[in-house]
Amino acid sequence: MSALFLAWYLTYVVIAAYAPAFMGTPVLGLINVGLLMGLGQFVSTVLIALGYRRYAERRVDPLIDDLRADPPREGDR
Repeated sequence: MSALFLAWYLTYVVIAAYAPAFMGTPVLGLINVGLLMGLGQFVSTVLIALGYRRYAERRVDPLIDDLRADPPREGDR
C-alpha cells in the first residue's frame, strides 16, 4: 500500500511539473484536473489510514492483548 501511495503521489508531482497544461484542464467551472488530483491525495490518505485502522483492530490488537495478558518470562525463547 505504501508503494502504491508513493507511486500515486510521485505521479501527481511529475504531472504537475511536466504537464501543467493538463493539470489546468477545466473539468467543471473553476475545478481543474490538478485540483481533483490534489484532493484525491487527501482522500486516498484518509482511506489508507481508515483501512490500516481496521486491519490493526482485527489483526494486530488481539496479538497485543494476548502479549499483555501473558507476557513472556525470562527463560522463554
